[in-house]
Amino acid sequence: MQVVAVVAAVVVVAGLVFAYFQRPDGTDSGQYGTDAGMRCGTTVCQVVIGKSVGRDLVELLAGTGGGRIRVTGESGPFIFEMTIAESGAAVTDKSLLCAEAPVSVCLVRGDQGGKVLGEVLVRKDGTWSRAQAAYLSSAGYLGLHDVNEDGTADIVSAQRACDGQCNDSFVQVFSALGANIGCTTPAPAREQLAGWPAPVPKLSQLRPCADA
Repeated sequence: MQVVAVVAAVVVVAGLVFAYFQRPDGTDSGQYGTDAGMRCGTTVCQVVIGKSVGRDLVELLAGTGGGRIRVTGESGPFIFEMTIAESGAAVTDKSLLCAEAPVSVCLVRGDQGGKVLGEVLVRKDGTWSRAQAAYLSSAGYLGLHDVNEDGTADIVSAQRACDGQCNDSFVQVFSALGANIGCTTPAPAREQLAGWPAPVPKLSQLRPCADA
């Protein structure tokens, strides 16, 4: 009987693996619910959202006072601490954005006190790593778009000008690989940024941020 049980278990696991690799790329995924094997902050991790990136699955897990980012699939298992959760940002099913490419990018974002906090994972040469920079939008938008058209998604962030002491706002664009690409000229209000509520500038609209 034990042999039969083991064979049945192997068949089930094989079926799950086959089903995983047959999923279309870019679809939402994940086993929603608790994960008793990990703790996020002071409680058991809850799977909030998952997205497929090629043959990898990226999932956000959150708890009270903390969170984790888990990657499973072809690239191998990776687990990262979710720094925005530790900083008090709200993690929801809208918090994960991913763009698949030769260099794939996933942005994890969450609202915190009227601002948007973000962190980025990059898959390059089959390995996932965390981008060193942390991201902040003081004007309520943080997203992904390939602004410089190099095939890799960039981080697009709306910012308040004047250190937040005025209504002027501008868009700042960062390369996921670390460089600051540039900023737009400030507009009198964030609602006047081109494309609001998802302002995505053209590369020709950017200038060095010190001159924005």
